[in-house]
Amino acid sequence: MEDASADAGSATAIATAPIKGRGAASRVAGRFDKTTYRGEDDGWGSVYADAFDDDGEPRAAPRTHVTPERARSIISRNQSPDIGFSQSINPYRGCEHGCVYCFARPSHAYLDLSPGLDFETRLYAKTNAAERLREELARPGYVPSEIALGINTDAYQPIERRLRITRQLLEVLAETKHPVHFVTKGGLIERDLDLLAPMAREGLVKVHFSITTLDNQLAARMEPRATAPHGKLRAMRALADAGVPVGVMVAPVVPMVSDHELEHILEAAREHGAREAGYVLLRLPHELKQVWREWLSLHYPERAAHVMSLIRQMRGGKDYDSAFGSRMRGEGPFAQLLRQRFRKAHARLGYARLPPPDASRFIRPRKPSPQQELF
Repeated sequence: MEDASADAGSATAIATAPIKGRGAASRVAGRFDKTTYRGEDDGWGSVYADAFDDDGEPRAAPRTHVTPERARSIISRNQSPDIGFSQSINPYRGCEHGCVYCFARPSHAYLDLSPGLDFETRLYAKTNAAERLREELARPGYVPSEIALGINTDAYQPIERRLRITRQLLEVLAETKHPVHFVTKGGLIERDLDLLAPMAREGLVKVHFSITTLDNQLAARMEPRATAPHGKLRAMRALADAGVPVGVMVAPVVPMVSDHELEHILEAAREHGAREAGYVLLRLPHELKQVWREWLSLHYPERAAHVMSLIRQMRGGKDYDSAFGSRMRGEGPFAQLLRQRFRKAHARLGYARLPPPDASRFIRPRKPSPQQELF
């Protein structure tokens, strides 16, 4: 692993072009920054000096830096009325998938890092996650309920292939027969079918694939290091054929960019074994507004104003409204049209409701002993 202090430049230059392989195009300042730096081009190109080589060609995308950290606790809890789980685990902080629309980007501001490029290039890996999980499940007062694994950042992002922290967590959950739910954009989940299939036979797991678009070119711009659309569908089929209950989340739905694909995504997912479906409207909390506007201006300058106008119409005249009940679906005529389209397609395609993973089989792990095991 490389030290995350490298390439830490916090100044935000004016983005004039996308960065290949990255969703964000600059280091947008975090809301807790005491000092904000802004680059201004003086005509000599100095602001962009690190973006081009000596021949004037764009440099390679910024490298990914991973910092190991020791988590003090691993299970997060919430009481949100519009989220279908109360417990979650995030093996990583930051996500290399680089999805430009990711609602979790602003969480990097708590680390004094940019929700822009830093979120997808300066990552933290909770190397003791499995150890902490075993300890927390062993507590006498622990009451088992479904754990959502990888919600704030994807549990199957590219660095998982090497670090295998999600795999270690899943091994603990399989051993203790604990219910788990995945929402992922990573086809890497196929790797863990040897654990998922037996858990599925006991009703312990379900998996939702998050699909934003079926257009490979759009996906490469919006979610550059996530599994390509056809790869997600292939993984969905593999899990379904192995008996793992799978569903699809059309997320996020982006007006005038990807909303026209809603029915096509639902159809493709159904053909590949999805039995449950949902959707979430684009959310723009905190600094994500700036990251998103920058992306729009670089990729869709001709329709950027129209896209933002529709977003504000669905958010009560604002870029974002965090109110429970409406934050996932929006309000107004366009949001209502999306609801109607989803309901009709949902019914036509025969989607149903997957049962929640079974918590009754839970076997509390033995609390680790300082004397280790004698026999």
